[in-house]
Amino acid sequence: MIRIGMIIGDRYEIQEKIGTGGMSDVYRALDHKLNRPVAVKVLKQEFSENQNFVQKFRSEAQAAAGLMHPNIVNVYDVGNDKGVYYFVMELVDGITLKKYIEKKSRLTVKEAVSIGIQVAMGLDAAHKNNIVHRDIKPQNIMISKDGKVKVTDFGIAKAASSNTITSNVMGSVHYTSPEQARGGFSDAKSDIYSLGVTLFEMVTGRVPFNGDTTVAIAIKHIQEQFPSPSIYAPDLPISVEKIILKCCQKSPDRRYQNATDLIKDLKRSLITPNEDFVVLVDPDEEGATRIASDDEQEMIRNGNPQGGKTGEMRLNDTGTIGSDDQIKTVRNNRNSRDIQSSPNSQRTSNDKNYRDEYDEGDYVYDRSYRPGSKKRKDFRSDDSLDKIMILMAVVAVVLVFVIIAFIVGGHMGLFGAGTTGSSATVSSTQAAGSDASGIIVPDVVGMSYIEAKTTLQDKGFKVEKVDDNESSEAKNVVVAQTPSKDTRQASGTTVTITVSTGAHMAASDTASSESSANEVVMPSVIGLDEASARLELVEMGFSNSNINVVMVNNEDASLTDLVINQTPAKGTKVSTDSVINLEVSVGPKATAAYVFVGNIEAPTENTYYTSGTTVNVTITAADGTLLFSSATSSFPISVIQSQNQAYTSSTTATLEMSFVVNTESGAVTQSVTRTVSLTQMQ
Repeated sequence: MIRIGMIIGDRYEIQEKIGTGGMSDVYRALDHKLNRPVAVKVLKQEFSENQNFVQKFRSEAQAAAGLMHPNIVNVYDVGNDKGVYYFVMELVDGITLKKYIEKKSRLTVKEAVSIGIQVAMGLDAAHKNNIVHRDIKPQNIMISKDGKVKVTDFGIAKAASSNTITSNVMGSVHYTSPEQARGGFSDAKSDIYSLGVTLFEMVTGRVPFNGDTTVAIAIKHIQEQFPSPSIYAPDLPISVEKIILKCCQKSPDRRYQNATDLIKDLKRSLITPNEDFVVLVDPDEEGATRIASDDEQEMIRNGNPQGGKTGEMRLNDTGTIGSDDQIKTVRNNRNSRDIQSSPNSQRTSNDKNYRDEYDEGDYVYDRSYRPGSKKRKDFRSDDSLDKIMILMAVVAVVLVFVIIAFIVGGHMGLFGAGTTGSSATVSSTQAAGSDASGIIVPDVVGMSYIEAKTTLQDKGFKVEKVDDNESSEAKNVVVAQTPSKDTRQASGTTVTITVSTGAHMAASDTASSESSANEVVMPSVIGLDEASARLELVEMGFSNSNINVVMVNNEDASLTDLVINQTPAKGTKVSTDSVINLEVSVGPKATAAYVFVGNIEAPTENTYYTSGTTVNVTITAADGTLLFSSATSSFPISVIQSQNQAYTSSTTATLEMSFVVNTESGAVTQSVTRTVSLTQMQ
């Protein structure tokens, strides 16, 4: 039993309850060892003797403890004190994004995109550690008083390679992806869908799908056209609109394939919001609006008996699907700004149906359900909907047989007398629809390997390199490609390019050919952060040591930490040996300029620290300006005043040092915080 004032783990003094969920309670506590406030999440007593719940609770702690990122709520410690299972987290002084949206109704585009970037950066770190969140929603995103955005509550997350938690887990129904609603496999692209819905809500003030029951909403995610956000926000820039629509494609293959790509487009939208640069892959059979199968609807109605938020997927006693859930047909016009909203999508965010019992809690534990029970709540659909679904299913089957007949008939010469076998094959391919979908493969033969790789990756293809030792072409020149140019292939298809090793090239031509093979077209890295810009340039063949970065002030605060200028300019043909100069904004210049100058000593006040440990060091001014950032194992760090040093109007700053310690419970993040005085710029 947790009581105010008690100390658990001989270290954490419980001060007040600040939150509760289905499985656990969250308390504000004081860490007496490091003298700092923390949040302590405690497994409820009624679950502490159930090993399944204990394991789930530990899984959440382990999933989050392995992550250390500024946009993820850090886990500091995990423990068990006389049957009290707990873990200690960073205490975020702020509010949830949900409450922030409710307070402002609609966020500005810059504000929404900035929040989206920070959430995506947190997810990117999790995904690169093979952790999928599975419950991204505004309620699980915290905004601190200094403007930092952090993802929290990995309660239904699991390692992508783990089998300890069913992959059929479903998060909150308003934000769930179609594959989660169907009970299928979910991965990083499921988180991207949920983030897209969150972006939609930020810029419109409402969710894309609503309904009388959770089942009705889940079915809409599967089979209804995703509404264009510009319907509710006419002033929304086209780049942001298409980013949201790409995140929320029905087929995971047509969404952003990773959070890194999403971050790049979000940052670019801050620089050129009205530029139509987002590529939406043409719809195919997987992504078309379709009817949920009987098995899928039955799964949605009954919930997932194996794990996850069972209560969110079980119907209310009176739950039925109303007439607003009629099946929608696919529209021929795929222009995102011409998409019409469904009847249900006209409801405002204040609709009483939006405030269902499942949105606000961390966990919902359905006491009427027990694992292994055969009892299910009875559900009967509206008769008219059943008839429509049966009719549509029959039509779909007939269409499939017609298409098959055309394909087979085309190969057998039954259609189009006098047509050759090759043209018959083309005709049948067109009948199947493949000619109208996919991405055209560009011609990369004759390009340098680096240029070809960049060209193909920009189109959404994967690249595999094969060396050709017999070619007489210059070294690193592409001599062949498969699939061939001008064919249509699905996004993510691997294109194999054969590259000459130059082994059979005449010696007299070697010098000039190597020079041309090392030439590339300079890309634009404006709008990227420094790390992303460096990565993109290095992948093109530039040396990291030849990339010079200058920190400069810029009056547009939204461009802080982003590249705002580059030389050589985009489109210039340059050698990969060239020096690249980038300018990164540190924000507007303060009227009274203060900087940090002095030595930073090792975090020896933390007993877990040992000499040689790599420590992440940041100095953040009281106004949120990042003054210093480094990862080092060498102390002390000497910081001297420089011409391009970041300024602030604040006179004090917070020095934070964090590092990872391996314990019996796994990797645990430790941190030390100090308040430092700043020196006025001379």
